[in-house]
Amino acid sequence: MTTKQPNIGNMQAGYAKKRKIANIAVYVILSIMVLIWIFPIAWLVFQSFNGEKGVALATFFPKTWTFDNYIKLFRQEGLSDPMDPTSPMIVLPVDRMPFPYGRWITNTFIVAVFSCVISTLIILMVSYALSRLRFKSRKMLMNFGLILGMFPGFMSMAAIYNIMEIIGLGKQLFSLVIVYSSGAGLGYQIAKGFFDTIPRSLDEAAKIDGATRNQIFWIIILPLSKPIIVYTALTTFLGPWADYVFVSYFMKGDDQKYTVAMGLYEMLKPETMHEWFTVFCAGAVLIAVPITILFTIMQRFYVAGVTGGAVKG
Repeated sequence: MTTKQPNIGNMQAGYAKKRKIANIAVYVILSIMVLIWIFPIAWLVFQSFNGEKGVALATFFPKTWTFDNYIKLFRQEGLSDPMDPTSPMIVLPVDRMPFPYGRWITNTFIVAVFSCVISTLIILMVSYALSRLRFKSRKMLMNFGLILGMFPGFMSMAAIYNIMEIIGLGKQLFSLVIVYSSGAGLGYQIAKGFFDTIPRSLDEAAKIDGATRNQIFWIIILPLSKPIIVYTALTTFLGPWADYVFVSYFMKGDDQKYTVAMGLYEMLKPETMHEWFTVFCAGAVLIAVPITILFTIMQRFYVAGVTGGAVKG
């Protein structure tokens, strides 16, 4: 009695066909998800070139196209006499931008850069210490920091605001830098995981050569840690760049101290939304450009930092 041998070729062809169908289904689903994700972004970009006022929900493409919305963002508040612009006697307001967008970008950039530098240094130093040093209560300290990091920062806004007022830093950009940087050490997990992947033999060899722990960190470890440095810098820069919660609480009432997130929100108030919505769209597009370029350039380092830091905990 003979048994029928399976046809290996038919099995492989059937498997390849099923795999092809599965891949097509996955690509179709992903394409639909991409369209859903990109649709509001594209609509926002198109509305930033809309020559008509108000929210045009019924149209995806503007009926009239213009660059005026971008020009208005940086138009200074001007005063002039229509008869004699040099005359100091009569001063009348002309076409002006009531929202100081240029000032908002400057404030945002200052806060984000200083917060990024300070936070990155704190995170890297704390992470290296927890990765290399062994001391009493180290595990408890790490667990305590992990638990604290689970609580949202805005829960402490009232207390932080009162403290800043007491020490004379109320409604100051420097106070925002302090707020964004003070809890940076709690975000040690990814950087510590990355430092754990660097062989300890490098530290031991440097110690034999007479290097101090400080020299090992700055001269040997950091040059090998470009991916995690880029990852940490990007994440610490992005937080202050896009934050609205703390700015709305700390700087409320002083539009010269607003960051872009708070300033753009002011354009969406009921009394200003119809007049300035398309300008808001232009401002939202401009504020997204630096982050997009930064992530595009640093993407490979960002991914390497995430994957490297996820190897160990």
